[in-house]
Amino acid sequence: MPTPLKAGEVLRNRYKIRRIIGQGGMGSIYLADDIRLEGRQCALKEVEHDRSLPPEMLRQARDQFLREATVLARLDHPNLPKVSDFFSIGGRDYLIMDFVPGKDLRTLMTESRQGSIFLLEEEVLGWAAQLCDALAYMHSQDPPILHRDIKPSNLKLTPNGVLKLVDFGLVKILASDEMTVTIIQGRGTALYTPLEQYGGDIGHTDARSDIYSFGATLYHLMTNHPPAEARERFLHPESLEPMRQINPEISARSERAVAWAMNLHPDERPQNIEAFRETLLGSHPLPTTIGRKSIATRPMSVWQILRSPMEQMLLWLLAILTLFSLVATLWR
Repeated sequence: MPTPLKAGEVLRNRYKIRRIIGQGGMGSIYLADDIRLEGRQCALKEVEHDRSLPPEMLRQARDQFLREATVLARLDHPNLPKVSDFFSIGGRDYLIMDFVPGKDLRTLMTESRQGSIFLLEEEVLGWAAQLCDALAYMHSQDPPILHRDIKPSNLKLTPNGVLKLVDFGLVKILASDEMTVTIIQGRGTALYTPLEQYGGDIGHTDARSDIYSFGATLYHLMTNHPPAEARERFLHPESLEPMRQINPEISARSERAVAWAMNLHPDERPQNIEAFRETLLGSHPLPTTIGRKSIATRPMSVWQILRSPMEQMLLWLLAILTLFSLVATLWR
Protein backbone atom coordinates (compact mmCIF):
# COMPACT_ATOMS: atom_id res chain seq x y z
CA MET A 1 0.00 0.00 0.00
CA PRO A 2 1.45 3.42 -0.96
CA THR A 3 2.24 5.87 1.83
CA PRO A 4 -0.71 8.31 1.97
CA LEU A 5 -0.27 12.01 1.26
CA LYS A 6 -0.48 14.30 4.28
CA ALA A 7 -3.10 16.97 4.93
CA GLY A 8 -1.78 20.34 3.75
CA GLU A 9 0.53 18.81 1.12
CA VAL A 10 0.33 20.62 -2.24
CA LEU A 11 0.72 18.87 -5.61
CA ARG A 12 1.80 20.77 -8.73
CA ASN A 13 1.48 24.05 -6.85
CA ARG A 14 -2.27 23.72 -7.25
CA TYR A 15 -3.99 20.88 -5.35
CA LYS A 16 -3.87 21.14 -1.54
CA ILE A 17 -4.73 17.90 0.23
CA ARG A 18 -7.46 18.05 2.87
CA ARG A 19 -8.11 14.43 3.82
CA ILE A 20 -8.50 10.87 2.52
CA ILE A 21 -12.05 10.09 1.36
CA GLY A 22 -11.37 6.64 -0.09
CA GLN A 23 -8.66 4.01 -0.10
CA GLY A 24 -7.70 0.96 -2.13
CA GLY A 25 -4.80 -1.35 -2.84
CA MET A 26 -3.25 0.92 -5.48
CA GLY A 27 -3.63 4.25 -3.74
CA SER A 28 -6.07 6.65 -2.14
CA ILE A 29 -8.68 9.21 -3.12
CA TYR A 30 -8.33 12.59 -1.47
CA LEU A 31 -10.47 15.65 -1.02
CA ALA A 32 -8.36 18.60 -2.18
CA ASP A 33 -8.68 22.36 -2.64
CA ASP A 34 -7.90 23.86 -6.04
CA ILE A 35 -5.67 26.79 -5.08
CA ARG A 36 -6.01 28.44 -8.49
CA LEU A 37 -9.81 28.44 -8.41
CA GLU A 38 -10.81 29.68 -4.98
CA GLY A 39 -13.65 27.72 -3.41
CA ARG A 40 -13.37 24.75 -5.79
CA GLN A 41 -12.93 21.34 -4.23
CA CYS A 42 -11.88 18.28 -6.20
CA ALA A 43 -11.33 14.57 -5.78
CA LEU A 44 -7.73 13.54 -6.37
CA LYS A 45 -7.32 9.88 -7.27
CA GLU A 46 -3.85 8.44 -6.73
CA VAL A 47 -2.50 5.37 -8.54
CA GLU A 48 0.78 3.67 -7.71
CA HIS A 49 1.56 0.80 -10.06
CA ASP A 50 2.98 -2.50 -8.86
CA ARG A 51 6.69 -1.90 -8.29
CA SER A 52 7.44 -5.57 -8.86
CA LEU A 53 6.52 -5.26 -12.54
CA PRO A 54 9.37 -5.49 -15.05
CA PRO A 55 10.46 -2.00 -16.21
CA GLU A 56 8.94 -2.39 -19.68
CA MET A 57 5.57 -3.51 -18.31
CA LEU A 58 5.60 -0.66 -15.80
CA ARG A 59 6.28 1.82 -18.58
CA GLN A 60 3.43 0.38 -20.64
CA ALA A 61 1.06 0.56 -17.66
CA ARG A 62 1.87 4.21 -17.05
CA ASP A 63 1.64 5.10 -20.75
CA GLN A 64 -1.71 3.37 -20.84
CA PHE A 65 -2.95 5.29 -17.80
CA LEU A 66 -2.05 8.65 -19.35
CA ARG A 67 -3.46 7.68 -22.74
CA GLU A 68 -6.79 6.63 -21.33
CA ALA A 69 -6.97 9.44 -18.78
CA THR A 70 -7.03 11.66 -21.85
CA VAL A 71 -10.14 9.81 -23.02
CA LEU A 72 -11.84 10.21 -19.62
CA ALA A 73 -11.05 13.92 -19.61
CA ARG A 74 -13.13 14.31 -22.78
CA LEU A 75 -16.28 12.90 -21.16
CA ASP A 76 -18.94 15.49 -20.38
CA HIS A 77 -22.23 14.24 -18.90
CA PRO A 78 -24.36 15.47 -15.97
CA ASN A 79 -24.30 12.05 -14.28
CA LEU A 80 -20.51 11.68 -14.45
CA PRO A 81 -17.92 13.66 -12.47
CA LYS A 82 -15.78 15.74 -14.80
CA VAL A 83 -12.13 14.73 -15.11
CA SER A 84 -10.26 18.03 -15.25
CA ASP A 85 -6.58 17.12 -15.01
CA PHE A 86 -4.10 14.25 -14.81
CA PHE A 87 -0.37 14.10 -14.17
CA SER A 88 2.46 12.00 -12.73
CA ILE A 89 4.81 12.65 -9.82
CA GLY A 90 7.60 10.17 -9.23
CA GLY A 91 6.16 6.67 -9.40
CA ARG A 92 2.55 7.76 -8.92
CA ASP A 93 -0.13 8.88 -11.34
CA TYR A 94 -2.97 11.23 -10.41
CA LEU A 95 -6.44 11.87 -11.81
CA ILE A 96 -8.30 15.06 -10.81
CA MET A 97 -12.11 14.91 -10.84
CA ASP A 98 -15.01 17.00 -9.57
CA PHE A 99 -15.71 16.34 -5.92
CA VAL A 100 -19.29 15.04 -5.62
CA PRO A 101 -21.00 16.03 -2.35
CA GLY A 102 -23.78 13.96 -0.82
CA LYS A 103 -24.31 10.37 0.30
CA ASP A 104 -23.67 7.25 -1.74
CA LEU A 105 -26.49 4.76 -2.28
CA ARG A 106 -24.84 2.17 -0.03
CA THR A 107 -25.15 4.61 2.87
CA LEU A 108 -28.81 5.32 2.05
CA MET A 109 -29.50 1.59 1.81
CA THR A 110 -27.79 0.95 5.15
CA GLU A 111 -29.83 3.69 6.80
CA SER A 112 -33.07 2.20 5.49
CA ARG A 113 -32.06 -1.28 6.67
CA GLN A 114 -31.26 0.05 10.13
CA GLY A 115 -34.75 1.55 10.19
CA SER A 116 -36.21 -1.83 9.15
CA ILE A 117 -37.63 -0.37 5.94
CA PHE A 118 -36.93 -0.74 2.22
CA LEU A 119 -35.97 2.03 -0.13
CA LEU A 120 -39.01 3.03 -2.19
CA GLU A 121 -39.06 1.28 -5.56
CA GLU A 122 -40.08 4.50 -7.32
CA GLU A 123 -37.08 6.26 -5.83
CA VAL A 124 -34.67 3.50 -6.86
CA LEU A 125 -36.09 3.48 -10.39
CA GLY A 126 -35.56 7.23 -10.58
CA TRP A 127 -31.90 6.71 -9.77
CA ALA A 128 -31.80 3.84 -12.27
CA ALA A 129 -33.06 6.14 -15.03
CA GLN A 130 -30.14 8.51 -14.39
CA LEU A 131 -27.64 5.65 -14.33
CA CYS A 132 -29.04 4.45 -17.65
CA ASP A 133 -28.31 7.89 -19.10
CA ALA A 134 -24.71 7.78 -17.86
CA LEU A 135 -24.05 4.26 -19.16
CA ALA A 136 -25.73 4.94 -22.51
CA TYR A 137 -23.37 7.90 -22.91
CA MET A 138 -20.26 5.90 -21.93
CA HIS A 139 -21.15 2.89 -24.07
CA SER A 140 -21.87 5.10 -27.10
CA GLN A 141 -18.35 6.57 -27.13
CA ASP A 142 -15.99 5.62 -29.93
CA PRO A 143 -14.48 3.37 -28.73
CA PRO A 144 -17.03 2.39 -26.05
CA ILE A 145 -16.11 2.91 -22.39
CA LEU A 146 -17.05 0.37 -19.71
CA HIS A 147 -17.14 1.21 -16.00
CA ARG A 148 -16.78 -2.39 -14.64
CA ASP A 149 -17.35 -1.49 -10.99
CA ILE A 150 -20.99 -0.39 -10.71
CA LYS A 151 -22.17 -0.83 -7.13
CA PRO A 152 -24.13 1.18 -4.55
CA SER A 153 -21.03 2.78 -3.01
CA ASN A 154 -19.96 4.11 -6.43
CA LEU A 155 -23.27 5.92 -6.93
CA LYS A 156 -23.56 9.25 -5.14
CA LEU A 157 -26.68 11.35 -4.78
CA THR A 158 -26.04 15.08 -4.68
CA PRO A 159 -28.12 17.37 -2.43
CA ASN A 160 -30.18 18.44 -5.46
CA GLY A 161 -31.03 14.84 -6.41
CA VAL A 162 -28.56 14.26 -9.26
CA LEU A 163 -27.02 10.78 -9.34
CA LYS A 164 -23.31 10.58 -10.13
CA LEU A 165 -21.45 7.42 -11.17
CA VAL A 166 -18.05 7.82 -9.52
CA ASP A 167 -14.72 5.96 -9.23
CA PHE A 168 -13.34 5.21 -12.67
CA GLY A 169 -10.75 2.88 -11.14
CA LEU A 170 -11.60 -0.16 -13.29
CA VAL A 171 -12.72 1.57 -16.47
CA LYS A 172 -12.02 -0.18 -19.74
CA ILE A 173 -11.81 1.31 -23.20
CA LEU A 174 -12.94 -1.14 -25.88
CA ALA A 175 -10.35 -1.15 -28.65
CA SER A 176 -11.34 -1.42 -32.30
CA ASP A 177 -10.51 -5.13 -32.39
CA GLU A 178 -12.99 -5.66 -29.51
CA MET A 179 -10.21 -6.64 -27.11
CA THR A 180 -10.30 -4.70 -23.88
CA VAL A 181 -7.60 -2.58 -22.31
CA THR A 182 -7.59 -1.83 -18.60
CA ILE A 183 -6.73 1.58 -17.17
CA ILE A 184 -6.14 0.24 -13.66
CA GLN A 185 -5.95 -3.47 -12.94
CA GLY A 186 -8.81 -4.93 -10.93
CA ARG A 187 -11.88 -7.11 -11.11
CA GLY A 188 -14.57 -5.12 -9.34
CA THR A 189 -16.54 -6.07 -6.25
CA ALA A 190 -17.56 -9.74 -6.10
CA LEU A 191 -21.24 -9.21 -5.25
CA TYR A 192 -21.77 -7.20 -8.43
CA THR A 193 -19.20 -8.76 -10.77
CA PRO A 194 -20.29 -10.92 -13.72
CA LEU A 195 -18.61 -14.26 -14.22
CA GLU A 196 -16.78 -13.22 -17.38
CA GLN A 197 -15.02 -10.39 -15.51
CA TYR A 198 -13.25 -12.75 -13.10
CA GLY A 199 -10.65 -13.35 -15.77
CA GLY A 200 -9.31 -9.80 -15.51
CA ASP A 201 -7.93 -8.89 -18.93
CA ILE A 202 -8.16 -12.54 -20.04
CA GLY A 203 -11.96 -12.58 -19.97
CA HIS A 204 -13.98 -10.78 -22.60
CA THR A 205 -16.13 -8.01 -21.16
CA ASP A 206 -18.47 -5.67 -22.97
CA ALA A 207 -21.50 -3.46 -22.25
CA ARG A 208 -23.42 -6.50 -20.99
CA SER A 209 -20.92 -6.80 -18.12
CA ASP A 210 -21.95 -3.34 -16.88
CA ILE A 211 -25.60 -4.38 -17.28
CA TYR A 212 -25.04 -7.36 -14.96
CA SER A 213 -23.48 -5.11 -12.31
CA PHE A 214 -26.33 -2.63 -12.77
CA GLY A 215 -28.87 -5.41 -12.18
CA ALA A 216 -27.02 -6.71 -9.12
CA THR A 217 -26.92 -3.17 -7.71
CA LEU A 218 -30.69 -2.77 -8.17
CA TYR A 219 -31.25 -6.16 -6.53
CA HIS A 220 -29.32 -5.03 -3.45
CA LEU A 221 -30.97 -1.59 -3.30
CA MET A 222 -34.52 -2.93 -3.58
CA THR A 223 -34.12 -5.84 -1.17
CA ASN A 224 -31.52 -4.65 1.38
CA HIS A 225 -30.08 -8.11 0.72
CA PRO A 226 -26.76 -8.72 -1.09
CA PRO A 227 -27.09 -10.79 -4.26
CA ALA A 228 -25.38 -14.17 -4.43
CA GLU A 229 -22.01 -13.94 -6.17
CA ALA A 230 -21.85 -15.08 -9.79
CA ARG A 231 -19.38 -17.87 -8.88
CA GLU A 232 -21.76 -19.20 -6.25
CA ARG A 233 -24.70 -19.03 -8.66
CA PHE A 234 -22.71 -20.89 -11.31
CA LEU A 235 -22.24 -23.82 -8.96
CA HIS A 236 -25.62 -23.45 -7.21
CA PRO A 237 -28.12 -21.86 -9.62
CA GLU A 238 -30.83 -21.73 -6.94
CA SER A 239 -28.74 -19.51 -4.62
CA LEU A 240 -30.17 -16.22 -5.94
CA GLU A 241 -33.37 -15.66 -3.99
CA PRO A 242 -36.20 -14.02 -6.00
CA MET A 243 -36.51 -10.35 -5.09
CA ARG A 244 -40.22 -10.42 -4.29
CA GLN A 245 -39.67 -13.19 -1.73
CA ILE A 246 -37.54 -10.68 0.20
CA ASN A 247 -39.53 -7.52 -0.53
CA PRO A 248 -43.11 -8.27 -1.67
CA GLU A 249 -43.65 -4.56 -2.49
CA ILE A 250 -41.38 -4.79 -5.53
CA SER A 251 -43.28 -4.90 -8.83
CA ALA A 252 -43.14 -8.05 -10.94
CA ARG A 253 -41.75 -5.97 -13.80
CA SER A 254 -38.75 -4.79 -11.77
CA GLU A 255 -38.08 -8.30 -10.48
CA ARG A 256 -38.11 -9.82 -13.94
CA ALA A 257 -36.06 -7.02 -15.51
CA VAL A 258 -33.36 -7.36 -12.84
CA ALA A 259 -33.36 -11.15 -13.22
CA TRP A 260 -32.85 -10.68 -16.96
CA ALA A 261 -29.89 -8.35 -16.37
CA MET A 262 -28.34 -10.81 -13.91
CA ASN A 263 -28.29 -13.84 -16.19
CA LEU A 264 -24.89 -15.54 -15.93
CA HIS A 265 -24.43 -15.82 -19.69
CA PRO A 266 -23.96 -12.47 -21.45
CA ASP A 267 -26.07 -13.61 -24.41
CA GLU A 268 -29.05 -14.05 -22.10
CA ARG A 269 -28.91 -10.48 -20.74
CA PRO A 270 -30.19 -7.31 -22.41
CA GLN A 271 -27.80 -6.68 -25.26
CA ASN A 272 -27.51 -2.95 -24.62
CA ILE A 273 -28.43 -0.44 -21.95
CA GLU A 274 -31.37 0.94 -23.97
CA ALA A 275 -33.05 -2.46 -24.03
CA PHE A 276 -32.63 -2.74 -20.27
CA ARG A 277 -33.88 0.83 -19.70
CA GLU A 278 -37.05 0.27 -21.74
CA THR A 279 -37.75 -2.99 -19.97
CA LEU A 280 -37.06 -1.76 -16.45
CA LEU A 281 -38.92 1.52 -16.75
CA GLY A 282 -42.02 0.10 -18.39
CA SER A 283 -42.08 1.26 -22.01
CA HIS A 284 -40.95 -2.03 -23.48
CA PRO A 285 -42.37 -5.53 -22.85
CA LEU A 286 -39.99 -8.02 -21.29
CA PRO A 287 -39.40 -11.04 -23.54
CA THR A 288 -41.03 -14.19 -22.15
CA THR A 289 -38.03 -16.24 -23.24
CA ILE A 290 -34.35 -15.45 -22.97
CA GLY A 291 -31.84 -17.59 -24.80
CA ARG A 292 -33.87 -20.79 -24.98
CA LYS A 293 -35.49 -20.74 -21.55
CA SER A 294 -38.39 -18.94 -19.97
CA ILE A 295 -37.64 -16.36 -17.27
CA ALA A 296 -40.29 -17.97 -15.13
CA THR A 297 -38.83 -21.45 -15.32
CA ARG A 298 -36.71 -22.76 -12.50
CA PRO A 299 -32.91 -22.49 -12.86
CA MET A 300 -30.99 -24.82 -15.12
CA SER A 301 -29.19 -27.74 -13.52
CA VAL A 302 -25.41 -27.71 -13.29
CA TRP A 303 -25.25 -30.47 -15.94
CA GLN A 304 -27.35 -28.36 -18.36
CA ILE A 305 -25.10 -25.39 -17.78
CA LEU A 306 -21.92 -27.40 -18.36
CA ARG A 307 -23.13 -28.57 -21.79
CA SER A 308 -22.60 -25.06 -23.20
CA PRO A 309 -19.09 -24.35 -24.57
CA MET A 310 -19.17 -20.84 -23.08
CA GLU A 311 -19.97 -22.20 -19.63
CA GLN A 312 -17.25 -24.84 -20.01
CA MET A 313 -14.74 -22.05 -20.64
CA LEU A 314 -16.02 -20.08 -17.65
CA LEU A 315 -15.81 -23.19 -15.44
CA TRP A 316 -12.18 -23.76 -16.41
CA LEU A 317 -11.49 -20.09 -15.70
CA LEU A 318 -13.17 -20.37 -12.30
CA ALA A 319 -11.17 -23.51 -11.48
CA ILE A 320 -7.89 -21.80 -12.41
CA LEU A 321 -8.73 -18.76 -10.28
CA THR A 322 -9.68 -20.98 -7.32
CA LEU A 323 -6.42 -22.93 -7.64
CA PHE A 324 -4.44 -19.69 -7.88
CA SER A 325 -6.12 -18.35 -4.71
CA LEU A 326 -5.34 -21.61 -2.87
CA VAL A 327 -1.69 -21.54 -3.91
CA ALA A 328 -1.41 -17.87 -2.90
CA THR A 329 -2.89 -18.66 0.50
CA LEU A 330 -0.54 -21.60 1.10
CA TRP A 331 2.44 -19.51 -0.07
CA ARG A 332 1.76 -16.98 2.68
